[in-house]
Amino acid sequence: MAALTTKKARILVFSTEKISDPAIDMAGLLKLHYPPSVYTISLPCSSSVKPRWIIHAFENGFDGVFIAADGSDCPYGESCTEKTAQIVRKTQEIMKAQQIEPAKLRMAAICSVCSEAFVKQMKSFHAYLLTQQTIAL
Repeated sequence: MAALTTKKARILVFSTEKISDPAIDMAGLLKLHYPPSVYTISLPCSSSVKPRWIIHAFENGFDGVFIAADGSDCPYGESCTEKTAQIVRKTQEIMKAQQIEPAKLRMAAICSVCSEAFVKQMKSFHAYLLTQQTIAL
């Protein structure tokens, strides 16, 4: 009989140094649990993420990519959320062309005190990605 393995979905999070990183750090300090297969890369602003970075993540085995957007708190400009949303739309078009499910890329505004919201997003996204893995089998 084969050994049981714990299913996991690898999620890459692009977070921002001044806005969402503190919330992610606080989640750890508060011992709020989210899947251990979540990895973060810090950026100055969420609108600086490049579509090729997201596609590269999928090509290298990540099951999902999450952009923790600055929202209206971005210190680099008022249109950050709109720019980030445009990047997400453009990347989802590329994903469709490469037969990658566009829903595997998510974006939500995560403020510096939104630790619980971040954890909720990660748990929900992880559960969704696990269902997609099951469907694919």
